[in-house]
Amino acid sequence: MRIDLHNHTSLCHHATGTMREYIQEALAHNINVFGFSCHSPMAFDEAYRMNVQELPLYCAEVRALQEEFKDNIEILCALEVDYILHREDLLESCVFAYPFDYLIGSVHFLGTWGFDNPAFIGEYAKVDMCECWKQYLKSIESMAQSGLFQIVGHFDLLKLFGHSIPPSCEPYLDLALESIADNHLALELNPAGWRKPINEAYPSPAILHKAYKKGIPITFGSDAHSVAHIGFRYADLCALAKSVGYDSALYFRQKQPQNIRF
Repeated sequence: MRIDLHNHTSLCHHATGTMREYIQEALAHNINVFGFSCHSPMAFDEAYRMNVQELPLYCAEVRALQEEFKDNIEILCALEVDYILHREDLLESCVFAYPFDYLIGSVHFLGTWGFDNPAFIGEYAKVDMCECWKQYLKSIESMAQSGLFQIVGHFDLLKLFGHSIPPSCEPYLDLALESIADNHLALELNPAGWRKPINEAYPSPAILHKAYKKGIPITFGSDAHSVAHIGFRYADLCALAKSVGYDSALYFRQKQPQNIRF
């Protein structure tokens, strides 16, 4: 079976293509389980996400596609939720009230700095990357402990412009992974890093080895922002997973884990 749980829609204002086109492309790639997980509403960075009023529209369109394609593919309804350390007040309660199949918890911000946005790349020259990695990994640790999420999105995203985790931050890395394991989240294998300057999937092979040793399950997500991203380097992700010992992955239906072999 093939699963792809991290896919955006035009409602986030930085993705292209219709939701139906995404499903048609998923079918062309023989994907069996496909999840829409657009950026969740939040009173922060509003230019890159849907607003609360659009949430019912998003869910309704997913439901319509579920019905239309029910004999061909399982379609899941989810969100990718930004977790900002010490700003948990920004999390919209309605996001957790909806009956989503799963929620991906992701860290894109250190304070107010959107570190993965090329528009703010100049900030890298002003910061201590060791301190940034510590804050990032503490954010992941806290997010996992919140009990709100089923999946950790693109675990080592902070590396995307070439700043890999420094050796001095290994203890913080271990704590973040232990928090993920203790709280039974799945770690997403995400190929978007192969489209970035780092030219490496999320997470790195070294981190994936650590995750496997800690018994952390995995899942797969294209992080698609266009039709062309659907199924991007899926075979390479599977090969990476198998190289460290994985032969199965999770997806979530009504937040309950479903195990499949890949």
